Amino acid sequence: MVSLQFLPFTHMANEKNLENLRHSLAHLLAASVLELMPDAKLGVGPTIAQGFYYDFLLPRPLTPQDLPKLEKMMRKKIGQGLGFKREELSEKQAREKFSNQPFKLELIHDLVTKGTTVFDELQNDGSKGQATITSYTTGSFVDLCRGGHVESTREISADAFTLTHLAGAYWRGDEKNPMLTRIYGAAFATKAELDAYLKLQEEIKKRDHRVLGPALDLFTFSDLVGSGLPLWTPKGTLLRDLLDSYVWELRQAAGYERVDIPHISKKDLFEKSGHWQKFKDELFHITSREGHTFAMKPMNCPHHTQIYARKQFSYRELPQRYASTTKVYRDEQSGELAGLSRVRSITQDDAHVFCRESQVEAECKTIWGIVKKFYSAAGFSLDVRLSLHDPKHPEKYLGDVQRWAKAETTLRKIVRSMKAQATEAPGEAAFYGPKVDFMAKDSLGREWQVATIQLDMNLPERFDLDCINEQGEHERIVMIHAAIMGSLERYISILIEHFAGAFPLWLAPVHVAIIPVGLKHQKACAKLGKELQAAGLRVDVGLADQSVGKSIREAEKQKIPYMLVIGDKEVGSTKLHVRVRGKQKLQVISKKPFLAYLLKKITQRKR
Repeated sequence: MVSLQFLPFTHMANEKNLENLRHSLAHLLAASVLELMPDAKLGVGPTIAQGFYYDFLLPRPLTPQDLPKLEKMMRKKIGQGLGFKREELSEKQAREKFSNQPFKLELIHDLVTKGTTVFDELQNDGSKGQATITSYTTGSFVDLCRGGHVESTREISADAFTLTHLAGAYWRGDEKNPMLTRIYGAAFATKAELDAYLKLQEEIKKRDHRVLGPALDLFTFSDLVGSGLPLWTPKGTLLRDLLDSYVWELRQAAGYERVDIPHISKKDLFEKSGHWQKFKDELFHITSREGHTFAMKPMNCPHHTQIYARKQFSYRELPQRYASTTKVYRDEQSGELAGLSRVRSITQDDAHVFCRESQVEAECKTIWGIVKKFYSAAGFSLDVRLSLHDPKHPEKYLGDVQRWAKAETTLRKIVRSMKAQATEAPGEAAFYGPKVDFMAKDSLGREWQVATIQLDMNLPERFDLDCINEQGEHERIVMIHAAIMGSLERYISILIEHFAGAFPLWLAPVHVAIIPVGLKHQKACAKLGKELQAAGLRVDVGLADQSVGKSIREAEKQKIPYMLVIGDKEVGSTKLHVRVRGKQKLQVISKKPFLAYLLKKITQRKR
């Protein structure tokens, strides 16, 4: 696997200065759009990682061909050395200044009535009274804005930004609101950083799993089946099974047992768990002929509680460890779907441990060890995030403050005992409990949340789960949720892009391609193929109805790790002429050591 090195963009310059620079460019973009289309209505233009965007309601559609024109207009303004003049406004002044900008008037109303422009009601702290309303003027352009900005456009490097693409976005993210045109830009302190960023984007584009996956014949989508519902080919299914089998191998060694559960459930189960109240709009609902309401399961934990609840357990029988790789279903909106990264049918390698509080630390450490071993096979190093509840909004979570404090204290202790450094993230907890999230960096330096360990003291309370302790009393138990891959679909999308489709040998759907030079070599190829398959290798034996060159190119496109070309010379030899993926020079090796080498790599899951 080739590891690419790119500049650490956000640390190349003072982050606050860079944010101000990007925000200033968003204003220059809006000024240029108004110059091009004076009737445009302005949305918002915040900074984002690596750049900025601005939303507009436009009198005519923009095309990608318009972006260079807008860039040219922005660079002209940069060369004029324009300043950013701040002005505090009364409500009346603000309404007059933005009288022809309806979205700005809506933001002014929110500033006056709520003291914030935050749209999500759950984030509104209920404060009343008018916040300070400010505008910034650049040349003839005025925007409602809280800042900050550079002092002058001369601080902006004219060749260190570019407008990247267009997208559609609902005003304030609500599909009931108008669809606006969003223009994205990338911006950095220097041209070198921009060039490095654009190079990275090109590499990301080449590795896009939505392109590579079908090209490698791993999965497909069908309009007749529906968006967000991937169909897995034989090769893709093999890849899924290899990953899931490894997880099960690690779990089985740790004392887990497999269970199986239905794909639908009465809504009563999710009402009892609390999921219905929080997620009912995201569930697929089913009404039976008798008028009963069911739901396609969006998660597995409530079902597993009912397996535990089937009988009374003694403390001697704990922990109970249940594992099940199964699909869950969520009614994601069409605009949110993205290849395998976000789908409607999600395969989870889910497990739940039902145990006493005194057993939590040992169980979590065991899961932690499984996570480390599993991800090391793909070459991932892991960082740790401790996802906690948001104390400002207890209404978002199940259970009382004391239970949450106890669970979070327990996880902090476990993190310390594992000698790990964890970044704490308030507000990122599951609604029933805090969690340890493992963050993996891929070969392009992107960070992904992968495995998770969640400590739950609330669902056992809601489902009245207990054990009989040493004193013969009913003792409340706790529940540990553990997903190693989380979503197989999402993890496979990460793997495809991480390896650019060139999977390590143990994961490759085909280990060896055997290519005949001509028809007379077909029989020898078939014989060798059966021999390698019997030894435990996955082999693709080609047909001699096309040129050797074409067969080699096809094997290379499929990123098959090893190729054996069989002609007259090879048929009469005890040696194999091996072409290794990514290398031009052939290696000559006897069959027996070649087999031993490959089988060892596969067994040890070496990259």
